[in-house]
Amino acid sequence: MPIPLAQITETGITAPTYAEVLAYLQGEFRRIYGADIYIEPDSQDGQQIAVFAQAIHDTNSMAVAVFNAYSPSTAQGAGLSANVKLNGLARRIASFSTVDLRIIGQAGATIVSGVVRDADGNRWVLPTSVVVPPAGEITVTATAAAPGALRAPAGTVTTIATPTQGWQSVTNPLAATPGAPVESDADLRRRQAVSTMIPSRSILEGLVGAVAELPGVTRYRAYENDGGAPDANGQPGNTIALVVQGGDTTAIAQTIALKKGPGSGTHGTTVVDVVDSFGITRAVRFFRPAVVPIRVALNLTALPGYTAAIQAKVVQSITDYLNAQPIGLPVYWMRLLVPANLFGAAESRTFEINSLTVARGANPLAAADVAIAFNEAMSGQISDVSITVV
Repeated sequence: MPIPLAQITETGITAPTYAEVLAYLQGEFRRIYGADIYIEPDSQDGQQIAVFAQAIHDTNSMAVAVFNAYSPSTAQGAGLSANVKLNGLARRIASFSTVDLRIIGQAGATIVSGVVRDADGNRWVLPTSVVVPPAGEITVTATAAAPGALRAPAGTVTTIATPTQGWQSVTNPLAATPGAPVESDADLRRRQAVSTMIPSRSILEGLVGAVAELPGVTRYRAYENDGGAPDANGQPGNTIALVVQGGDTTAIAQTIALKKGPGSGTHGTTVVDVVDSFGITRAVRFFRPAVVPIRVALNLTALPGYTAAIQAKVVQSITDYLNAQPIGLPVYWMRLLVPANLFGAAESRTFEINSLTVARGANPLAAADVAIAFNEAMSGQISDVSITVV
């Protein structure tokens, strides 16, 4: 029998299990010392064999990890961080919350190091210098002064903390985008896959890849209407429409202006003036998604082993699932049964789901899908998931 070591073949790398390594060493000991040797786990020889087996198994595991570290689809941790550098990417560190602000003031007024406050007293810092254009208003992205997932509903960031001559008012038309923790391996893999579209076969794919790479961008979706008439979403003909959650408005607009095809118009409710290399100012339009809170109600029967900790896992699983869904995707209530059952984990055997209902915002709960507009994004909160145990 060959020594049980990791092997690299045309199909990849394989390694024997610990049990296979242990069985091999036990067989070799019996071949050397005789079949009647006592090498059970309670013997000194048996324990020595187990130490050898564990050493070989750990070495095999390290070989598998090193081999897998060369591919973004299998690398983990520091290996994945190093791997994606080939695509010009870096793992995102914990980010601050951001909010788009509509600033109104006198044309030409300059706001230097401006700060605003929301209804809860949280401070939001504007870009270093903001100049009010001739139109009298401008949209900029402010960053929370404190780290963490701060939330500011639409219309709650209205207090000017640093009064400046010519600055008249401020408000946030949309809710703030909460900050994110350090980027997980799964999210980094998804971003790496999207980034490969930058040098892509179509202009739109390259645009999507470039926007996805911008700092702070969490969710995004692109629509293209290459016809001459408006489509079902009301998008005018010969335009592209990007719906982007998170990220800086100016950086997003500049990327769209740089990557979009010549002659293509842009569609959206957020408008940013971008100056091109010829000094011509063009208005770039895109959407910020309207965040739709989704309520979920579960009725389940507790089985042996069900605990409050498992219930908390169910709530968190549903919340994470909703927050990870793409922009514009409806809520398919039957699919919610998968995260509600913890994706088949062992804890799912401790309860039985009797019913699941879902609702959009304050609408009545129902066992039916929930429609989401093309420029909306579903959102899940722990407080919006209720569980009734019978």
